[in-house]
Amino acid sequence: MGDQLLAAGVVEETVRAFFQGLPVGAGFALVAMSFVLTYKTSGVFNLAFGAQAFISAATYYELHVRRDWPIWAAVLVAVVLVAPLLGLLLERLIFRHVHAASAVAKLVISLGLLVALPELFKLVVNYDREPPYGAVGIMPDGDSAVFWLSGRSVSRDEIAAFAIMVVAAVALAALFRYTRMGLRIRAVVQSPRMTELNGINSDWVSSGSWMLSSLFAGLAGVLLVPITSTLGTALEPGGYFPIVISALAAAALGRLVSLPAALFGGLLLGVITTELRTHLPHDNVILNELRGSALPYVMLFAIIVFWPAIRRQVAGVDPLLGVAPPPPALAATARSRGLTIYTRIMALAFFTVVGIWTFGYANNFWISRITHSVIFTIIFLSIVVFTGLGGQIALCQVTFAAIGGFGVMQLAQRWDISVMVGMLVGAAIAAAVGAALSVPVMRLGGIWLAIATLSFALFFDDVLVKYGWVGGSISQGRGVPRPQLLGIDFTSHKNFLVLCIAVLVLVSVLVILIRESSTGMALRALRGSETAAESIGVIAWRSRVIVFSISAAIAAIGGGLLAMEERLVSYDATYDPQLGLFWLVIVVVLGARTVEGAAQAGVAFIIFPVLVLERWLHLDGAWRFVLFGFAAITFARHPEGLLEHGKRRSQILMQRIFAGGGPNIAEKQT
Repeated sequence: MGDQLLAAGVVEETVRAFFQGLPVGAGFALVAMSFVLTYKTSGVFNLAFGAQAFISAATYYELHVRRDWPIWAAVLVAVVLVAPLLGLLLERLIFRHVHAASAVAKLVISLGLLVALPELFKLVVNYDREPPYGAVGIMPDGDSAVFWLSGRSVSRDEIAAFAIMVVAAVALAALFRYTRMGLRIRAVVQSPRMTELNGINSDWVSSGSWMLSSLFAGLAGVLLVPITSTLGTALEPGGYFPIVISALAAAALGRLVSLPAALFGGLLLGVITTELRTHLPHDNVILNELRGSALPYVMLFAIIVFWPAIRRQVAGVDPLLGVAPPPPALAATARSRGLTIYTRIMALAFFTVVGIWTFGYANNFWISRITHSVIFTIIFLSIVVFTGLGGQIALCQVTFAAIGGFGVMQLAQRWDISVMVGMLVGAAIAAAVGAALSVPVMRLGGIWLAIATLSFALFFDDVLVKYGWVGGSISQGRGVPRPQLLGIDFTSHKNFLVLCIAVLVLVSVLVILIRESSTGMALRALRGSETAAESIGVIAWRSRVIVFSISAAIAAIGGGLLAMEERLVSYDATYDPQLGLFWLVIVVVLGARTVEGAAQAGVAFIIFPVLVLERWLHLDGAWRFVLFGFAAITFARHPEGLLEHGKRRSQILMQRIFAGGGPNIAEKQT
């Protein structure tokens, strides 16, 4: 009798969890279908859908909660007006002009928009004038129960979310199957230029697809507002990032081309999430986190890595598109002797002035800012190694930096080991983790490699960091001492800055040696054509595993120095995976192929917001996310970076000034 009651209770809980997961899965499904629709029509893997969903949700919140608009009017503006208009602007102003760019370039642009759009919205409407709590759904008294099912109330908002998803999915299927617009969209997927031969304006068809997909993202954002309210958290952009990852897992089930599979995957993921929350035990960290937000990360990683269909997936390419030229040579390779001497003299003069001011006149605040800039330059060099030299994108460098910081902290506190030794051990651990991670993901390449590494970073953030042997209790930070080395006490701010500069010089030399080594040449060959490189004996996986491991170790060295500088590991403030996306954006915007580009990115990340935005222009420091996020658009045309591009342009002019100047850069590249 007892067993029967227990079985009945399990069945009841299972049924309750199933219906509880449908509204959540409906939101995942809407965003997943947006992914598929955009990818099918334009080849863009648009991670900025999370930002678009947040903007619609925040618009609804701003109008209804803060300004007392009626629900129907707020929904109309947020979903029917703002969302499609935002999609139209993104397509017309940005993605239309990068149609021929690589998938990696489009991914970088979408990452920039993911960073920039929410911050721009918040600054324009003064969103943070008060904490954004108290979000409500689209139904009056939406949290009230309509009926009870297996002991659980089913609210009006949940019924509305699921019903709207069903209607939207049916309408989208009918659009593709029975309307002329759907036929034109399918034709544009195959080849925009061939479609135009039949008199169809493919540009406007693409614009319509973007408006439709953005509407779906905005609708999902508004429908999922009650989830944020139920959890008692503020309505912030970070709350929509896990939704994007969940939708990616759903879209990956259909290889980004099947709308029915995306719909089914979203619903399935929502149901599985609630079932695990109901049935998994609470006494294990990993299992407990799988009950929460970690499940989509695990599923996304598993789908990408272990499903053969994903590895065979190749983005559709318009057969009439040309082949993009290789990245231009570095400007330094075409400098004349006179210009080289002049450049070195000016650089020496600049660093001399900065050094005199720093060590002679700067206060502790500016010494700390400069030290942070040097440390982040070291971390950003890990992006130079893998992205600049290897031509691939990894979104987990922030995790490797955190491993370095935690390595220093754990060894110093648990075993009283020198922090310098701990930094080297942390680098070795990060290199080993990078090597282990690279084995399954390096054969993916392109956008799937980026998403797989992002899944790992999010899993580390949600699960592994909570273990005592990794991070443990990190909310208040844990103390990390400064080193004492060769009789020198580096507790002094200036002494520690000298130590960081010395480490930066060593790491910079290592990066240059890698670039000029056989491994660097192999990476350049792979970047041009993997098939051609392998035909001359280059072993692709070995080169990428080596470089990925080295980049992980470099990031960990920077993370260890950062822990020493701050004297604690403030994980939440420093190593958020979403902040790591901005690290990548700022490096590739300024220049991901040189040590100089990493140094400029370090200065732009730390000093630019304080010195230029806040003190000179009297702007909020958050504008750095907007400026550099939108600057990522230039990556499609200038993959060498804006500063490298500007240096090339100015160098052409300068070489005309020096008698006997070297060959024109443009001539040398031809």
